[in-house]
Amino acid sequence: MPGSDGARWTLLDATLERVTFASEETGYTVAKVDPGRGGDLVTVVGSLLGAAPGEFLRMRGRWGSHPQHGRQFQVEDYTTVLPATVQGIRRYLGSGLIKGIGPRLAENIVDHFGADALDVIDTEPGRLIEVPKLGPKRVKAITAAWDEQRAIKEVMVFLQGVGVSTSLAVKIYKKYRDGSVDVVRREPYRLASEVWGIGFKTADTIAQAVGIPHDAPERIKAGLQYTLSESTNDGHCYLPEQRLLTDAAKILTVEVAQVIDALGELVTEEGVVREQLPGEDPAVPVVGYYLVPFHRAEVSLAGQLRRLLHADTDRLGVFTTVDWDAAWRWLQGRTGVELAVAQREAVRLALTCKVAVLTGGPGCGKSFTVRAIVEMATAKKAKVLLAAPTGRAAKRLTELTGHPAATVHRLLELRPGGDAAYDRDRPLDADLVVVDEASMLDLLLANKLARAVAPGAHLLLVGDVDQLPSVGAGQVLRDLLADGTPVPRVRLSQVFRQAAQSGVVTNAHRINAGEFPHVKGMADFFLFACEEAEDAAAMTVDVVANRIPRRFGLDPRADVQVLAPMHRGHAGAGTLNGLLQEALTPGRPGTPERRFGGRVFRVGDKVSQIRNNYDKGAAGVFNGTLGVVTALDPVEQTLTVRTDEGETISYDFTELDELVHAYALTIHRSQGSEYPAVVIPVTMSAWMMLQRNLLYTAITRAKKLVVLVGSTKAISRAVHTATAGRRYTRLAHRLHQTAP
Repeated sequence: MPGSDGARWTLLDATLERVTFASEETGYTVAKVDPGRGGDLVTVVGSLLGAAPGEFLRMRGRWGSHPQHGRQFQVEDYTTVLPATVQGIRRYLGSGLIKGIGPRLAENIVDHFGADALDVIDTEPGRLIEVPKLGPKRVKAITAAWDEQRAIKEVMVFLQGVGVSTSLAVKIYKKYRDGSVDVVRREPYRLASEVWGIGFKTADTIAQAVGIPHDAPERIKAGLQYTLSESTNDGHCYLPEQRLLTDAAKILTVEVAQVIDALGELVTEEGVVREQLPGEDPAVPVVGYYLVPFHRAEVSLAGQLRRLLHADTDRLGVFTTVDWDAAWRWLQGRTGVELAVAQREAVRLALTCKVAVLTGGPGCGKSFTVRAIVEMATAKKAKVLLAAPTGRAAKRLTELTGHPAATVHRLLELRPGGDAAYDRDRPLDADLVVVDEASMLDLLLANKLARAVAPGAHLLLVGDVDQLPSVGAGQVLRDLLADGTPVPRVRLSQVFRQAAQSGVVTNAHRINAGEFPHVKGMADFFLFACEEAEDAAAMTVDVVANRIPRRFGLDPRADVQVLAPMHRGHAGAGTLNGLLQEALTPGRPGTPERRFGGRVFRVGDKVSQIRNNYDKGAAGVFNGTLGVVTALDPVEQTLTVRTDEGETISYDFTELDELVHAYALTIHRSQGSEYPAVVIPVTMSAWMMLQRNLLYTAITRAKKLVVLVGSTKAISRAVHTATAGRRYTRLAHRLHQTAP
């Protein structure tokens, strides 16, 4: 049969031995296969859609020659077939493909049943008990794993034709089980909202493959919801009507009139909320569209903050009659430090106002002010709860105050589905709730937090408003501090003498003021000049793996964090993670590793969770949680991570898309965390992301040491580019409204 260029297709039957490269984005794979003819392994290239080592593949394609890599087989498509020989069966079972069977057990099974081993597992699994040292519990687990693998393969027969990878097929099967094919065929757009890892574009590709028309109303409505969902990823709580229509029509490649009709249906079906909002010119309102959860959260957060501000009771009412001069003397005797005037104002505000914000840059005494507030509140027997958005920030808050702190997620005891154990009907038992790193609070989490604060209790939000806003939708801290909102606030601006001696603190303030940082003569702030992104990447690896450990004695994995302006590019977090992994955690013969998509996981890898998973751990594992891979079991197909919060979490191999390497993080993902040393590649290849608050946020993540790697031109651009993007949010406007 001829291919598209006239060359004839041929078939190649072989066992997949190992994957040497796989692109998560395109599915393009380079692998080694064994045709079983006693010769060398053969290189195959093409879309193998996540085929696993150990599988026997029947590949359709053609032979070709690469100028560097020589003869190789270019795969057009493939199917998996069960091996028929004893050797093939032994290799297949021992590959780790079937959960619970490793090389040793595979030997025992094949030794006992010979070429009939697979037939026994498939049709008479109870006979596995005949194999020496194989007990009933293990037989049951192997039978369940085999049945699931077979069911997934059946789903894959259908899904391969519509371009779905094996990893996504597993997720679809686990979500819908026997109904998988029916859902994919009849309601493919459900996948985008119900299966994590499948977005609108993947669902749309599947929908076209199963014959859903390009202009079908369900497609356009799904595209509108996708457009709004993508906008929340960019920080927006809503989109103005014209932007929503334009963006959706561009994504869907349909006429705007069709989008208008579908949008009307979505509003009627209550899939989105339409609201008239004040525009830039108050006399010219705009029509905005929200996804339902974000509209509810914005209205709820504003209402709850107003209710807290105007509560009739005051659980810290004792501070309305305090002799403050005496209080300051007591506090100085307790801490040995005299508060500055602005710090005193902040303490008084937190203890006498039911909602307050404390903001300020590094070295201005925010942390000590929080400690003073906690000291005074606990001296009056007040119940104080401390929290922060990340585990690292919570740990730091505990160290600074001597009072236990938790992540906001754990404080609220978020449950599967995202609901909190504490809310208006069951508020937190606290007189004062203090949340540090509040610039990280997105709209949804801030709303859950505010709802859990009891009437009469005090809520203090502490953060640096000049840092990047939250990764999630909204800009809560900035909105609370907007002109005219009723939220009391104090901004600390005096840099204390000890902090002023730090190059990190000095340069953070210089950058925030639009001035180029001092990069010479500093003991804790350096610049390695590199013009090209590739050179900057190489230098970054050298600085992390060699120079910092040699000069400062810091551990390159535990103490040093690379923070990149963006994920893509030669000096982006994605590329740097690969380079740093090879430098710090290289593969070694005989050491287990697991490839997932384009990533390889090894014991010792530094990793980060990239979604909220309420089903893992004691109380969920949340987006941004960092950890280290401590174990990898090819037989049980599990990977174990020890998180920064000290919890051990197990992942099935099918769940590894929840983890990414974290040797390098984007600056956005580093918010709320602090590291002994940070290394920041800053090159013109990331010019679109180079903004003042981005560089400022990166530098303020460092406790002891900052190393910039890149060009002065790129640094200068970042320093002189004030924040460009605005977020569509109306929290500040709602806070102005009259309390209900």
